[in-house]
Formats: sequence, structure tokens, C-alpha cells
Amino acid sequence: MDNPELEQSSQAFEQAKIQARKLTEGLNEAQFNWRPAPGNWSIEECLEHLTMVGTWEVRAIERAIDGARARGLTGNGPFQYGRFDRWIVRMTEPPVRRKVRAPRRFVPVHQQPVTAILPTFLHLQGMFLIQIERAAGLDLARVKVETPISRFFKMSLGMMFTQAAAHERRHLEQGQRVRAQLQVSDAAPVPNSPRSR
Repeated sequence: MDNPELEQSSQAFEQAKIQARKLTEGLNEAQFNWRPAPGNWSIEECLEHLTMVGTWEVRAIERAIDGARARGLTGNGPFQYGRFDRWIVRMTEPPVRRKVRAPRRFVPVHQQPVTAILPTFLHLQGMFLIQIERAAGLDLARVKVETPISRFFKMSLGMMFTQAAAHERRHLEQGQRVRAQLQVSDAAPVPNSPRSR
């Protein structure tokens, strides 16, 4: 891929697959669904939330790319992005600066099996990668994408990929914190697994 920005996004989604596999490695269903405290998400809920939001984002990105192709919105980088786009990415990227309650439509269902959640999350990363390939040659700043935040807010295509990857890092880190607590919990120890860092 000739575009360094898209290549960086591609690498981020590939890395998310690696992190998700490590996060769930060796866990049984009880451990996968274990909550460190009432109201806190389990590893299952972190991955399910990412899948729900990411699926919505991929569909929005696909529509935006289709429209951009029809309108001939091509361009070469490097691209300049607005203050709003950069602020959203900065607020999404871990470490968490401000907690935000998930909209009701993106609140995950608890007690889902790892055999359903993990493959779906990994498949989603492939869907993002397909859209990154389709975005090559487009003006990543001029093409606008609907956001799950609100139908009134749109982000530039390039920053939408960046934000989606940052959102995944945010909740994969959250899942890693849950796993670290899981490993020291007498109620749900993880066998033969090194402590997460």
C-alpha cells in the first residue's frame, strides 16, 4: 500500500487481532464473562461492545466510500484534518482521560460464549482491512463518514479509521485490566498464564 496513513491503520487492525487472541487465550467461559465488580464490564463485554460499534462503523465507512467513488473525491496525501476530528481521536485513545457511557444500542449482552464473540471480533478486523484497501486513492480528508456518536457529526474518512482503531485499543486495554484482576482473584484464577502487563 502506497499510503503511509492507510498502512498505519491497517497495522493497527492487524495488531487488534493479535491482542484479542492473547486476551482470551486459556480462558474458560466463566473467566471470559467474569466481572471485577458490579457494573464493570467483563472481557466478553469489552469485545462484544467493540464488535457492535465496529460493525456499525464499517457499514458507515462502506457507504461513504461508495459515495466518494461516485463523486470522484480522489486525492493524494498527506491530508490535513480538522480540530474536531483530532479532538475525537485524542479523547478516544488510551489511556482513558474521560469515561463515557456507551449508548444503549451499543451496550453489550452479558454471558456470551467466547466461541461466538472472538471469531466475530476477528472477522470484523478483516472487514476494516477491506475498507482500508477500498479507500486507497480517495481524499481521506474530504470524504466524510457518519459517526456512531450522532447522525449530526461526521468525521473525515482517514480519521474515522484512526478513531476506530483507537477505540479498539481503549477497550482491549480495559479487557487486559480485567484479566490482570482475574489472575489474582481467588474466585477465578487463570491457570498457566503469565500476568498481563
